[in-house]
Amino acid sequence: MSTIITNIGQLVTPIGKSPLNGKKMNELSLHKDIQISIKDGKIVAVEVRGSKTDSGGLIIDAGGGVVIPGLVDPHTHAVFAGTREEEFLARCQGEEYTGGGIGSTARSVAQISEEELIKSASHRLKEMLSHGTTTVEIKSGYGLDMENEIKLLNVIKRLSKENRLRLVATFLGAHAFPSGMHRADYISLIITTMIPYVSRYRLAKFCDVFCDSGFYTIDEARTILRAARGAGLLLKLHADELASTGGAELAAQLKVTSADHLLHISDRGIAALKEAGVIAVLLPGTAFSLNKRYAPARKMIDTGLPIALASDFNPGTCLINSQLIIIGLAVLKMGLTIEEALTAATLNAAAALEMADRIGSLEEGKSADLVILALDNYRQIPYFFGHNPVMKVLINGQLVWDRNRDRY
Repeated sequence: MSTIITNIGQLVTPIGKSPLNGKKMNELSLHKDIQISIKDGKIVAVEVRGSKTDSGGLIIDAGGGVVIPGLVDPHTHAVFAGTREEEFLARCQGEEYTGGGIGSTARSVAQISEEELIKSASHRLKEMLSHGTTTVEIKSGYGLDMENEIKLLNVIKRLSKENRLRLVATFLGAHAFPSGMHRADYISLIITTMIPYVSRYRLAKFCDVFCDSGFYTIDEARTILRAARGAGLLLKLHADELASTGGAELAAQLKVTSADHLLHISDRGIAALKEAGVIAVLLPGTAFSLNKRYAPARKMIDTGLPIALASDFNPGTCLINSQLIIIGLAVLKMGLTIEEALTAATLNAAAALEMADRIGSLEEGKSADLVILALDNYRQIPYFFGHNPVMKVLINGQLVWDRNRDRY
C-alpha cells in the first residue's frame, strides 16, 4: 500500500545513517512545499508538492504543520510496578538520592503478574506515542533475581508484539544488588545463569550495568560486560551519574554502543569516548528531577563527541516520558541549539540503539516513522515547553496516532 503525506508546512530532519557530531549536529535538512511518498512502510521519495502520485494510495493531510522524524528514546525503564512518590517528596525537601528505591520497585515487581505489568506498561507506551516517540528502549533491572529479571524481559518481548511502537530490550540485571545476597554471588548468577538464558532465548539486544559510586565497580562492570559480549549481546553502560568513577573510560575501553548519564564525566572520559566511537546518551530529565548538575553537553559537542538524548523514564528519578520535553530541557538547561537537540533525539538516538540505518531521519529507503506537529516551524518545539503539539504519528507508514480520533 502507498501513502502520501501532503500539505506539509515544513519538513525538518537530520540526514544520514550514522551519528552526527560537532557542527554537523546543527545541519538539518529543511524543506517546504514538498510531500513524502511511502510504499511498503518505507520512504520512497521526498519530492515537490503536487508530484505525480498513485491515485489508489492513502492521502494524509499534514494541515500545514511541521513534520519531523519519529522521536527515539534510547534509555528508559518503562516496565515497572508501584510508585515512589514518598521518596520523590523527601528529595524535594533535601534528602539525598542513594538509589535505595530500586529495591522497593523490585519488591513491587515480584508481587505482580506479567499480565499486570503489560497492562500498566501499555498505558505508558500509548502516552509516549502520543508525544511523538516511535522507538523505545526498555531495560529490565527491577527484578534482581533470575525469575523476575526474566519476567520483565518476557513482558518487553510481549509488548513488542502487542504494541505499535518499536521496542528494544536491554538486560540490566546489574542495576543494584539484592538484599541478603553477597555481591560476588549475585554477579556470578548474572554471568553464569542470567546472561546465557537471555542470549539463548533472544530476550534482549543489549546488556547494561549501573557502574557508579555505591553500585557496580569498574572491575565488576567490566567482568559482566565481557561475559555479555561473549554471549552475543551488544553493550551499554550507566556511567558517571553519581560521581566521576571512570565509567566513561571503561565504556571507551570496551567500545560499548553508548555510555549513559555522564553527569560527572571527566575531560579524559570525553576524549576517550570520542576516540572509541561511543555515543554519549544524556538524560536531562533525571538531572532536572533530582535537582542535580547537568551533563556537560556543550563541552561534549564542541569536542566532537556525538550525543543522544533520552528520557530515563522510571519510577524513582524521572517520571518524564516525553522526548519533546527532553528536547526542551536540553535547550533550556544544557545549552543545546534546537537543531542539535532534534538531531540528538532522532538520528543520534537511533544510532545509540544501532538502528540509524533504518530510522532516525526522513530520507529515501528509511522506515516511514514520522510525527506531524501543529506548529508553524520546528524552532517552536522548545518554545512551547510542556505543551504537546503532536497531531499525527506514523510508524512504518501506518497511522498509529491521530489526536482528532485518539487513535492507537
